[in-house]
Amino acid sequence: SGAPSFRVEQIREKMRTGNTRKRLRSERSICSCKSPRLGRHASLRCFDFYELDVWTEIAKFLDGKSLVKLAVTCRWFHGVIMQDSVWKLACLSHLQVPAPDRVEFKWIQLYASATNGSHSYSFHEKEKHLDWMRVGAFFIDSPSVILSQRLTLPLKIMKREQLRTMLGSNGACLLSGLKTGIWMADLHLVRCPICKLDTCVVKGEAAKAASAAMLDVKHITDRPTADVFNLKLWAGRPDDFQPKAMITFHAVAVSTNLQANQAGLLSKFYVMSAGAGGEIVSIRISQQLL
Repeated sequence: SGAPSFRVEQIREKMRTGNTRKRLRSERSICSCKSPRLGRHASLRCFDFYELDVWTEIAKFLDGKSLVKLAVTCRWFHGVIMQDSVWKLACLSHLQVPAPDRVEFKWIQLYASATNGSHSYSFHEKEKHLDWMRVGAFFIDSPSVILSQRLTLPLKIMKREQLRTMLGSNGACLLSGLKTGIWMADLHLVRCPICKLDTCVVKGEAAKAASAAMLDVKHITDRPTADVFNLKLWAGRPDDFQPKAMITFHAVAVSTNLQANQAGLLSKFYVMSAGAGGEIVSIRISQQLL
């Protein structure tokens, strides 16, 4: 009578041992370090980490260097980052200018020209070129600007005829026919003389500083434009001879304190137009000690 009960206990022990082994095998498979795989007929969309709208939104907050690094990671990111809308936001954020109505180049090309120095003016006589700095970008909203060699212009509204007379008496001029849109401003330092004159025939009082400004006439009374003429905000102290610059949405100005001299300052305005009778696309203001 005891034998059957012993056999029953053996069978139960084998069943408990088998169940334990099965649990161990199943636990080991779950703890495997291998990534879970989708079934043959499962949809890939449910396991896709590359959402176009999400990464496009993220790209809007990156600078150009970060965008390039992300674009070279894989083909998918390259397609996302190379969208013109992404580089438009990066360009406008970097240049801190309002969006123009239209541009004639791709935004990535505009961003490159604004950061790699390719937009900079180059001199024919490179041995005279000492150094240059990128001041920044500003926006020309109207085809008329004021060019000035002084930063003491009155900001009173006048008629066009009165404005020309006032500007002429303050060493400035009114220039029309400009191409509207984003403009880049650079400051260059060269050895004198930069012109082809045999002798300098104009003499004047000692020049304390070399200054120049370019202002959009349409925004001449804007508060940021008025800050350009407040030298206390941005110009250097009398003993600081490093060039200083001030740029706003619609104006740019530079000022460099000069060491003791017994000469005046000769200023010249040069323009470059897009063909005969075309819009003005470049302006150069040169200043030379006499």
